[in-house]
Amino acid sequence: MNRWQLHTVIAAAVLAWAGAVSAPASAQSLSSKPIRIIVPFAPAGSSDVLARVLAGPLQQELKQTVIVENRAGAGTNIGTGEVARAEPDGLTLLITSSAFVVNPALYKTIPYDPTKDFIPISALPVAPNIFAVKANSAINSLADVISSAKADPQKLNYASPGNGTTPQLTMELFKLKAGVNVTNIAYNGGGPATQALMTGTVDVLSTALPGALPQVQGGAMKGIALTTKERWPALPDVPTFTELGFTDITLATEHFFLAPVGTPADVIERLTKAMLVVLAQDDVKQRVRQVGYEPVSGGPDMAKQWIARDLPFFKDLVKNAKIPQIE
Repeated sequence: MNRWQLHTVIAAAVLAWAGAVSAPASAQSLSSKPIRIIVPFAPAGSSDVLARVLAGPLQQELKQTVIVENRAGAGTNIGTGEVARAEPDGLTLLITSSAFVVNPALYKTIPYDPTKDFIPISALPVAPNIFAVKANSAINSLADVISSAKADPQKLNYASPGNGTTPQLTMELFKLKAGVNVTNIAYNGGGPATQALMTGTVDVLSTALPGALPQVQGGAMKGIALTTKERWPALPDVPTFTELGFTDITLATEHFFLAPVGTPADVIERLTKAMLVVLAQDDVKQRVRQVGYEPVSGGPDMAKQWIARDLPFFKDLVKNAKIPQIE
């Protein structure tokens, strides 16, 4: 099931880029009102961190206030559905993760159609997924997870950022390959999932790298496996799934910048141009890497290609992993 090599992502580095500046009067001007970027996760998750890293530079490039708002719940369906129903004026936008292309397979009904209700603005940086445990855990390796789960199939549980997120699917794929059971405890984002591990509520965390990176680097958590092909430079002691013998486990968390369908073409063009300028800036790329992402960027065509590729891939993965559909 090895498909594409995605690489990088999150960290609790939440920036509050502010400073209102009126948009210039021009044909391509959106308006003097703020742009709201909806993130359908709780604060401190990978999509949230990425949105806040990009919001400040995007505001400067557009010369218009950009506000990030969290709308967590229902595996991202609440926030995503809100943007799908928003006025298509370029003032309500979405930054979301791979859950956008997983949820059509995972849920019996969802409040949006990924190919009909949105216009891609750009593809954004991607984040690898990581398994981690608390620093004082008796688990020190992926082999320990396997042996513990086999000794008592009902013993272990894990925190994920939500049903249908690639961290959850990474663990489900691992369970298939290793022949073990680890119970999923789904949270509304990487922040709450990480907190659950830190408070001892769960045994293992599967999350996008940005949310776990500071704790692993600081010694509060132990990373035990990473979905990158090569070891992450900032975590040289954390092995990859590939080197541990699980060569099919290379899932990473993609991110998309989207607008409601019906948004005027000139507005999409302006937003795309601005975001690509932001993603090309050296300081932004450095910041993206620091918090655990690979600084990938691309326009609407790349985002469309990702969506077209991912929808059938995740449909097959959900089916093969025997993940029951959610009402």
